[in-house]
Amino acid sequence: MRIMAQKWLILRRITQLSIFLLFIAGNLLGWTVLRGDLSAGKLLDTVPLTDPFAILQILAAGSLLSLDALAGGLIVLLFYSLLAGRAFCGWVCPMNMVTDGANRLRRSLGWKTDGWRVSSRTRYWIMAMALVLSPILGVAAFEWISPVSILHRGLIYGMGMGWTAVAAVFLFDLMAVRNGFCGHLCPLGGFWSLIGRFSLIRVRHNREQCSLCMDCVNICPERQVLGMVGKESGPLLSGECLNCGRCIDVCETKAMKWGTRFGKDQQSAVSP
Repeated sequence: MRIMAQKWLILRRITQLSIFLLFIAGNLLGWTVLRGDLSAGKLLDTVPLTDPFAILQILAAGSLLSLDALAGGLIVLLFYSLLAGRAFCGWVCPMNMVTDGANRLRRSLGWKTDGWRVSSRTRYWIMAMALVLSPILGVAAFEWISPVSILHRGLIYGMGMGWTAVAAVFLFDLMAVRNGFCGHLCPLGGFWSLIGRFSLIRVRHNREQCSLCMDCVNICPERQVLGMVGKESGPLLSGECLNCGRCIDVCETKAMKWGTRFGKDQQSAVSP
């Protein structure tokens, strides 16, 4: 595939790696752009950034949080809920690179069928379970075992046995369920799906320019969000859309473009 046909994928990888390297530089070299980790950090050594789902679990467990941490959670919550949607999963989360790697290998091996059937709704049940278990166990239940946190903290501070959790996710996506962890099991993805359902930035589909090749559906990690393809024009309004841009990358007729949840799509100049 040509580089220009992967521009949003490349930009996502640059963004993910840059965030990761800035956290490392902040913790090891004393840089002040980003410090801490994805659960709790600081931007420019001033602006707090806290994972809102981790905050909910900690509060449910009965622990107190500083005003700084609560303010950081509110800042992050507002950014994704009002603007970026579920972009955390596609543009920030390091586990996205692991699962994308598993799916790329899966395609190259020609493994087209899932060994298991897991509903994409499972992540919402796990999210609810994490909030129920947190007060029972007295800890942030999912944060304690989260492969996302294990991977990110491990890359910054040292992985240790954390590689086993990462390897388990890779093998699950490779051998059991396509996009299994991020698309079916991860409660953090479920949380951002709910939070980002009314966000501004959206991929928009133009039916008039669609050739029904279904390349966008085949590449999408959340295929259910593209049910409108070839049927109607407008924004993809599902909160489960990662705003990753892969559908835009593979659409040769430019029927998929960035936009907002408001406005109209321009009609094709070519008669049907």
